[in-house]
Order: sequence, then structure tokens, then C-alpha cells
Amino acid sequence: MNLFFLSILIISAGGILTLLTFRFFPLMKILGVLGIGAGCCIGMLDALSKLSHDGSASASFDYLDTLSLAFQIDGLSAFFLLAIFAVCLLATIYSFDYMSNTGKALGTATNYFFFSLLTASMALVVVAGNMITFMLSWEIMSLSSFFLVVYDHQVLENRKAGYLYFIFSHVGAMFILAAFGVLYSHTGSFGFDAAGMSHAAKMLVFILAFIGFGSKAGVFPFHVWLPHAHPAAPSHISAVMSGVMIKTGIYGILRLYSILNLHTPVLGTMVLVFGVVSGVLGVVYALGQHDLKRLLAYHSVENIGIILIGIGIGMIGVEAKNPIMAVLGFSGGLLHVLNHSIFKSLLFMGAGVVLKKTGTRSIDALGGLLKNMKVTGVTFLVGSLAIAGLPPFNGFVSEFFIYVGSFRGIAVGSPVFAVSLLAIVSLAVIGGLALACFTKVVGVVFQGEPRSRAAHDVNEKGPAMLLPMVILAGACAVIGVYPGGFMFLVLKAVAALGLDYGRIPMEPFARISANITWGATLFLAVLLALLALRRILYQGKTIGRAGTWGCGFTQPTTRMQYTGSSYAASILEFFKPAAPLEEDHPPVLGLFPRQTHYRSHIHDIVELHLNRLVVNPVLWLFDKLRWIQHGDIHLYIGYILLAIVVLLFFVKP
Repeated sequence: MNLFFLSILIISAGGILTLLTFRFFPLMKILGVLGIGAGCCIGMLDALSKLSHDGSASASFDYLDTLSLAFQIDGLSAFFLLAIFAVCLLATIYSFDYMSNTGKALGTATNYFFFSLLTASMALVVVAGNMITFMLSWEIMSLSSFFLVVYDHQVLENRKAGYLYFIFSHVGAMFILAAFGVLYSHTGSFGFDAAGMSHAAKMLVFILAFIGFGSKAGVFPFHVWLPHAHPAAPSHISAVMSGVMIKTGIYGILRLYSILNLHTPVLGTMVLVFGVVSGVLGVVYALGQHDLKRLLAYHSVENIGIILIGIGIGMIGVEAKNPIMAVLGFSGGLLHVLNHSIFKSLLFMGAGVVLKKTGTRSIDALGGLLKNMKVTGVTFLVGSLAIAGLPPFNGFVSEFFIYVGSFRGIAVGSPVFAVSLLAIVSLAVIGGLALACFTKVVGVVFQGEPRSRAAHDVNEKGPAMLLPMVILAGACAVIGVYPGGFMFLVLKAVAALGLDYGRIPMEPFARISANITWGATLFLAVLLALLALRRILYQGKTIGRAGTWGCGFTQPTTRMQYTGSSYAASILEFFKPAAPLEEDHPPVLGLFPRQTHYRSHIHDIVELHLNRLVVNPVLWLFDKLRWIQHGDIHLYIGYILLAIVVLLFFVKP
């Protein structure tokens, strides 16, 4: 594990150097990007080497002869490390031009420092070999990401988002700690070992851990923090948090499932149902958003749902003794982990360029950006097609494997038939809604005419921001057209789960990958032929140019264009019971009516009821207990002594 620890050391050193050189702004950014980037390159190559050659490694360090910090890399760890280091490398490069405010030199240096801590801690989480190491790394990851969320702490909304994230992170950590506590009480060891545990104890451990890990992953209904924290953070941090940080929750679920060796139909069905609800409602809430980054945040909930559907199909396949179904489900879910980290990072970086150049995240204030931001527009379009699950891009491949696994479940018969059918229908609904959502985003933000002064005269200067986006867009296309090599890596990760499903022939997976490649190649060939034919037919002809979305008017205005709200209105009406819509539209009255307005806001049903049933009662209770706090130090010492006396009654002689 020498290369792994070297990468962590270099990443940490890069963050520390930025604090020491913050007075020299260009030098500070160069050192930060080079340090974190070099460490990520070393870690990525090491992970890729271990995945390709079935490599594994372990190490441990004793602390005061009492606690042991253990680390272990296997196929599953290496797969997640590959995604973590790759996305963090590109986010670091992107930050060089994005973090360009010389008036916030210390803040920028601090951002790089906590970014390095976040990168290192995420890597340590997925290689943790025991409970102590895991919880220590998990806490560093949560704290460092909290400070990154509140980077623009002058904004009240960002501070509130940070506090909400902090609360959910630590409530989730307490559930994970409770799960580890039950595990320790039955095994007497801090190692990841569940030998001798009863079925009921294993179920309790998994449910507690699922709540904790689900909170970090953004699983519905533990997702409330996510649409607040992602928009608050700088865009490259949003890309990392959405692209890879929330996947540590998925890693935790898979790792604990492997450790517990718990194969029961209830478990797979539970995971699948949570995935279905997260996927459908995540994309519905995204449709109703007016903030570009908040919309992308809700799509993280949706894609975590897709990943859980794949994992659920895999769990059900294991229990049903259907190895092909199991591997297809797990491999589709894990490939979607990688794919989502690619196209979601691309989309957040694209949103970051839009925010940087226009100064607004409001979708309805934008428009016509493709004319002056061609690289951003084209790469964002690629990411949109990928997240909608359309060929020939990577999102289609992972969802296709989950589809095939679900169809294998239909052949098994009842009761697997019912949950497999639920997965198929849900994936179709999610894909259709995602396509509608990104049709809205691309159409309103990048096409048409500028809807406000902010969208006029924009540019996309900043090669360090554009290069990572081009690389990520290329990765979407490469995986979508040539998935075979990536499926090889995914199957190595699935094998590390150690599931008892027997030997799996590679031929079906190779055949599916080959068919996808042939289909994608044929599609691209036809597309290129049509483009070439168009160029030949239009050669020498005059092509007129006029304002788009003219709607037949000779004097059109930007107000005649579709808005995001009007585009999504009919779809949101259908989901109104689960996504209540609040509208503010004064009626138009009289012969000479005054100027009116229309505003809409879609409510997250969990957040709505959480405030009503939990937050407000707790605040009311604390307000009633305010009399306890007098500001007198003697009284506080008395409280401590009283607590000690009460605790003595519970101490065994």
C-alpha cells in the first residue's frame, strides 16, 4: 500500500502548502493544483493497477498499544478509489480558473486545504479495515465537506445549508456508530467480522447502517440536506460531493452487505423500494426547480435511486440463486456509480461556468448561451444525454445492464417477478422524466434568446475550466461506445463482494458489451453520414440567421419563449400529491390591468413535514428550556456535578 499512502501524503501536503503561501495568490493555486493533482494521479494509477491484476493489500498501525488503525484494498475499494481520484483530479484542475477572486486569498487557500482533506478522507473511508479507522475517516470527511459548503459564509442561505448538512451528517454517523456498536457487542472485535451473529442481529445492523449510509448518499427520505448543500458549495466542490462523496454511502451499504453475508428477500426488496422512491421523486422534484444547481442536486437523489435499484436486483438475484441476475444487478449498479460520477461532475462544472460568467443560477434568467459558450453548451448537452440514459453515452450502458438483470428476474417467477417488474417500470418512468427535465434545462438555458441582461455578452474564457469538461464528455462517449473494458473492471469489484453465487461465465457479459458497441458504432456512422450529407447539400447556399423562438411574430420578445415553469407544469400536475406546488399569480382584472407576475415553488414533501413535525416542536421545546441557561459558571459546574452523581447510580460495584 506504499503508493496509496504516498498519494494521501502528497494530497495532504498540497493542501497545507496553500495555507503557507496564501499571500502569493498565483503560486498558492499552482501548488494546490499540482499537489492535489499529483497525489490523485498516483492514487488513480495504483487503483487501476490493483483492479486490472486482482491485486490486494493491507496495512495496520497500532496506537498506544490500544487502538489499531487498519487499512485494506480489494477490488471493491479499488473501484471506488478510481472514481474518487479521477473526479478529484479534474475538479482540482477546474478550480484553477474557477477560484480566481484575488480578494479572497485566505478563503481560497482554506478551500484548497479542506478540499485536500476531503479527497484524502474519502479515499481512507473506502480502504478502512476496521471500525475505528472507518469512523475516524468518516468524521474527517464530514467535517471537511462542511467547511467547503460554507465557503461563502457571508450568505445566510449558505450558512443555513451548512448547518443542515452538519446535522444530517452527524445524525447519520450516529446510526452508523450504533450499527457498529451492535456488531461489536456480538463479536467483541473492532474488525469487520460478523461470524456467529444471529439473523435478527444482522438485520438490525444492516437497517441501522442503511439509514446512516443512506443519509450520506441522499437516499429518500434522508436526502433533505442535499438540495441545500450542493448549490451552496463552489461548483467544483459540488461536482466532488455529488460525483463521489455521496457514493461513500453506497460503498458502506455494499461493504456491510458483504460482511454480514445476509441473504434474505426482505433485504433486496427494501433496498429496491428505497431506490424506486428515490429515483422517481428525485427527478420529479428536479423538474420543478428554478435554480440550476439545485436541479442538478435533486438529480443526485434520482441517480442514487437507480444505483439502489441495481443493487436491490443483485441482492434479490443472490437470494433467488440466480447468479446471472445477481451479477447483472450489482454490475449495473456499480457501473452507474462510475458513470454518475462522470456525467454529474460534468454537469456541475458546466453549471459552474454558467454561474461564473453570468452571475446567476436562475434558469429562467438565462437563454441563448450556446451561441457564445459552445464548448460549455456541447459538453453540457453530452452530460444531459448521458444522465437521461440515452445511447450512445455511458448512462445508457449501466441502466441497460440493470434492465437486463430485471428481465432475468421476471423469468424466475413469483415473488421475484413482481419486484423485477417494479424495477423495469420505475427505470422507464425515471428515464422519461429525466429526458423531460434536461430538455427543459438545455432548451431554456442554452437555446433561444437571452432572457435577462445577465445572459448577454457572455464568454467562456478559462481553459482550466473547459479542459476537465471536455475530458468528462469524452469519457461519457467512450464508455457508451466501448463498455467492454470498463465492465471488466466492474466485474472485478463485484467479485470482491464474496457472494456465494458460483462461477459466472464471462461470455454473456462480453456479448452484451459487444452488441452495445456494434449498435453505438452503427448509430454514430449514420449520424456522421447525415452530417456529411447536410454539409454537401448546403455547400454554396446562403444560410439566413434570425432570432430563435420567433413564434411567427415579426417583432418577438424574449417573454414569448417557454419558461422552465411552463414547460414542466403539466408533468408536475400529475405528481402533485407527492410534490405539492405553491403558486403566486394575482389575477388579471379590469380593462387596463396592472402589471402582474407568476411565481411557483415545488415543496419537498419530506422537508415540509420534517419542519412541521420535528424541527418546529424541537425549537419550541428548546425555547421553553432557555431558563436553564443563566450565564452563571457556578450553575454550570453544579449541572456537571449533578450529572456525575446521577451516573454513579448506574456504575456496577
